[in-house]
Amino acid sequence: MDTAPAPEYTYAPAPTHAPDHARPPTPHRPRPAPGHVHVWLVRPPLAGPPAGGPAPQPSGLSAAELRRAASFAHPADRAAYTTAHTALRHLLGGYLGRPPDALAFVREPCPGCGGPHGRPAVVQADGPPLHFSLTHTRSLLAVAVAPRVIGVDVERLPSAETVEACSRALHPGERAELEAAPPGARRAYFARLWTRKEAYLKALGTGLSRHPRIDYLGSDLRRRPARWAVLDLPAGPEHAAAIAVPGDRPEHVSVRRLTAEPPYGEAGQGADPGSTITRSSR
Repeated sequence: MDTAPAPEYTYAPAPTHAPDHARPPTPHRPRPAPGHVHVWLVRPPLAGPPAGGPAPQPSGLSAAELRRAASFAHPADRAAYTTAHTALRHLLGGYLGRPPDALAFVREPCPGCGGPHGRPAVVQADGPPLHFSLTHTRSLLAVAVAPRVIGVDVERLPSAETVEACSRALHPGERAELEAAPPGARRAYFARLWTRKEAYLKALGTGLSRHPRIDYLGSDLRRRPARWAVLDLPAGPEHAAAIAVPGDRPEHVSVRRLTAEPPYGEAGQGADPGSTITRSSR
């Protein structure tokens, strides 16, 4: 599971790496309506430059984001991080009507200790708050956007060895459900449990500083945290994904795929067009 340190967010806007006329246009996107959630999935490009070619230079990222990208030893991790944060800036820029490299981010206070390491937030001068959550693996990333606090997580289905090792961190009720699942289904079942848990902890603002064993996110909805909605998302046969929001279950959740290159338009013909989940969906 992803235990990498949290990315850095600062008030300083990102430096401009290209003149306005050289930047790809960012598509304008209507904000999600009350009760709605937008989830965007992107598959990072294959890591590493073409044979004999220069490494692509990320643009639009802040100095802190560039330092963080450079800190990854594995090219696949650098590619996933760079794609995730560039896509996030383009998506939020489209919603807010601002250039991606003009966005600034901060950390909200931690609900546990009050320190500046809670949920990330985009700085807005006016208008209703636009909340987001970002998650990425080497093979799939997700950005969730909503008019209320939200958390999202995506995980590649783990190996049987990872399930065995990490299941000890689950709530006792979740462990019992996992052990009762057919052996061939346990990897997918564990991935669903873990993505629900991380999405909830991200929305809560604590992340994994709150022990995963505390909260039950299993199949019995009556035992889940009160006044929270946690939903599984369609993410293909190799991944599990989930979102968490405080309050009522969203009326409408759209899950759409984006291209892996700026300006991150929706995937074209022949690609997975995405899915829609409504309050009445099962």
